[in-house]
Amino acid sequence: MGFFRKLFGRTSTEPSTLDSAPAATEQPAVAIENPASNEPHVEPAIEAVGVEPAEVVTEPAPTSPEPEAELPAAQTAGALATERSQKTTAPLDPEQLPERDPDGTNYLGTRDISNAPIVAKAVSTRGLATWAARDIGRIRRNNQDSVYSLLMSLPDGEHDLSVGLFVVADGMGGHEGGEIASRRAIETVMIAVLEQLALPAMADEDPGNPLPLLMMTAVQDANTRIWNEAQAQGTDMGTTCTAALLVGDGLYIAHVGDSRLYAMSDGKLRLITSDHSTVGRLIAMGQLTEEETRNHPLRNQLYRTVGQHPELQVDSIYQSLEGISHLLLCSDGLWSMVDDDEMAAIINETPWPQDACQRLIARANLEGGEDNISAVVVSLPPLQAQGALR
Repeated sequence: MGFFRKLFGRTSTEPSTLDSAPAATEQPAVAIENPASNEPHVEPAIEAVGVEPAEVVTEPAPTSPEPEAELPAAQTAGALATERSQKTTAPLDPEQLPERDPDGTNYLGTRDISNAPIVAKAVSTRGLATWAARDIGRIRRNNQDSVYSLLMSLPDGEHDLSVGLFVVADGMGGHEGGEIASRRAIETVMIAVLEQLALPAMADEDPGNPLPLLMMTAVQDANTRIWNEAQAQGTDMGTTCTAALLVGDGLYIAHVGDSRLYAMSDGKLRLITSDHSTVGRLIAMGQLTEEETRNHPLRNQLYRTVGQHPELQVDSIYQSLEGISHLLLCSDGLWSMVDDDEMAAIINETPWPQDACQRLIARANLEGGEDNISAVVVSLPPLQAQGALR
């Protein structure tokens, strides 16, 4: 049983489609023999020149090619080309390989694999990819944002599972050590995921904490670490932290502050997290609209951050990836300068996450770049191909 099946407390009894697929048609083994006899032909020794007897391997007797079956008159050349394209060149099975040539080269041949399972019939228009980027903006003197993205494939029994970690942390503007705090938050979350998920999965060990608890505990550990360091240095540094762990077709989110995570479905961005700010609470109470918050005088006032109190409540969110084409994690330096519809348009028009991040940041700077700007973009396979993440 694989690591993740243990983690999720489930086993799979469904037979593998690859195991049940019809076997490829095998060609008979190619025999190389002397047509005159079963023994190799040996030249007699020539004593006059004083050399050792040499063994000469005779070439196989030429064989006439088998005549191709006559095609019906109605079959066109295009149909013939289609039929032949179904036969793919591939190395022979080890049992089918003849003895090696004297120089050690193996013979290669072809076999009909038209009945073998099709691995990929078409090229995907979108696949699993990610990029993270940050920019100082046009006003700040230093960059207190930190970003992180990682994609990996981890073993789960006989198969593999796609795993990704994406984090945005926005150090407190004007607070000494904001850059340190945001870096500490990402470092702590990254180490927790690698130590408690990636390494045990590679070693096929028993899983530890459930994934939602793993993420919540990681952010709480970051809070403790930053709080202790701030107390020792006499600072009030702090940070937001929005961290998302992708495992198969699910997303496990731990969130504190006003950095955001969006999911894109049908070309539109949907906000998944809630802002832990004064204006965020006013929106939840129905006293402000999203547009009114962008220029509100209290929009930067947070009531929950990482590292500024000894205890911390962390939002834990699970999000299925079904029907989702992209994820966007960003700091308020992006979402406060560029509205959701424009961010969605940029992502929709840009195939690669790296280009999308760069365009989003450029747009925020064109709008004024009033704060540090951070973005993590993740593209997901189309709906019909998302089983590949499992």
